[in-house]
Amino acid sequence: RGHAHAPYGLFLVLALLALAVGVGAYPVVRRLTSRLERLQAGVESLGAGELSARVRVEGHDEVAQLAESFNRAAGRIEELVGAHKSLLANASHELRTPLARIRMAVELMKENAEPKRKAELEQDIAELDALIDEILLASRLDAVKDLDTSEEVDLLALAAEECARYDTAALDGQSVTVRGDPRLLRRMIRNLLENAKRHGAPPIEVGVSLTAESVELTVCDGGAGIPESERERVFEPFHRAGAGRGAGLGLALVRQIARRHGGEAHARGSCFIVALPLKR
Repeated sequence: RGHAHAPYGLFLVLALLALAVGVGAYPVVRRLTSRLERLQAGVESLGAGELSARVRVEGHDEVAQLAESFNRAAGRIEELVGAHKSLLANASHELRTPLARIRMAVELMKENAEPKRKAELEQDIAELDALIDEILLASRLDAVKDLDTSEEVDLLALAAEECARYDTAALDGQSVTVRGDPRLLRRMIRNLLENAKRHGAPPIEVGVSLTAESVELTVCDGGAGIPESERERVFEPFHRAGAGRGAGLGLALVRQIARRHGGEAHARGSCFIVALPLKR
């Protein structure tokens, strides 16, 4: 009988030994997996655009070395992006001076210059000035982490003020209040109208409507519309469709402003639609 019970006794000893090893190893394994989870969260945060994301370095093993490498890479990326933003902002400020000199020269040559040539120069200066403003605004939007979007804004009234600047723009819709930065929302509407004027065809139709979950601002023109393959790319900075003129930062800013307000912008045919969250 003793021999018969021996295998069971051995099995019990092995089971207890395995249980002891499992219980003893659990804290070590859990600590390792939690460090890997924190590292994964840091990678995801960095990928989502949070350039200040870092992970805590613990121990001296391979996971710690991986965390140190991640922190160094993230720091380098943050430095490079910061330098890029600073370069854009500084270049924009520096361009102001030569632009002012060019404008003064145009004023001085008013009497002798050909009207057509003078008009072309003034148009070039205006476009450069607008581009500098857009670069500075894009830099500010990137730099500000917590944008104040608490002010109540009547989107229809704002659109009406901007439509009044364009002879071919017609507005229709209902008065809807959203929360946001009125200056940025005004710039968003203006950029959409300017894009329709420059790259589309009259008439320009602007609408403000209310859906179950959002407020929709729609700007359409009488042009041929945007091919489906280009509908995402038009929101890229300085995107150039075919041999046409580049779009500058106008539409890129539209999407950036919409997203900073918790919304989204997209293109459909000859229309641009911005969806903003309802006021809560």
